[in-house]
Amino acid sequence: MHTQVYSMAQTNSTPPPGLFKRNPPIAGEADALERAKNGDPDAFSKLYALHKRRVYTLCLRMLGNVSEAEDMTQEAFLHLYRKLGSFRGESAFSTWLHRLTVNLVLMHLRKKGLQLVSLEETINPSEEDAPKRDFGSRDPRLSGSVDRVALERAVGTLPPGYRLVFVLHDVEGYEHNEIAEMLECSTGNSKSQLHKARLKLREILRQQEQAAGSPKLQEAAQ
Repeated sequence: MHTQVYSMAQTNSTPPPGLFKRNPPIAGEADALERAKNGDPDAFSKLYALHKRRVYTLCLRMLGNVSEAEDMTQEAFLHLYRKLGSFRGESAFSTWLHRLTVNLVLMHLRKKGLQLVSLEETINPSEEDAPKRDFGSRDPRLSGSVDRVALERAVGTLPPGYRLVFVLHDVEGYEHNEIAEMLECSTGNSKSQLHKARLKLREILRQQEQAAGSPKLQEAAQ
């Protein structure tokens, strides 16, 4: 998925998918990919070297556990080795690899019996007559430049369900209907989880700012 620095200061524009960084074309990837598909082990090793950090980072963001992230990174590349011949170039290779990794991580979490999202209703019944909020829209309170290390740390402390939806939507750039399909929940539930994740992140960032006295974090938390 496309990712970029967490900056959405232009409130009148639609933010592109992803919030931490973009994945530009990687020098040597196309050649290594073609050779790896033809069975060249050195070319596959190069693909591993080019993408292992990004795959590991994705696993860590989703799992919040270093050991599990390392194991799932290895599993993702083993799966890639078996499935590489099925890559047809209909999307960027990094996008395809990230989709493969996301699916493997979700399968891993289901095998552990983890409930991926809560079953709470999107809106409390008592609020039926109140103006409906679009939980899936961009959150201006998390706009602007936020210290990346602080944000990564804050994301890592989110409850599993909140963290998954936040990573899939705001980091990896999936749409809510795609997330709903992957997590086997409703689109409304995906939006609700994202809304709650952002509220929790604002709270965590505010606490970090109060502890560190960072003006950037203070601006993000207000």
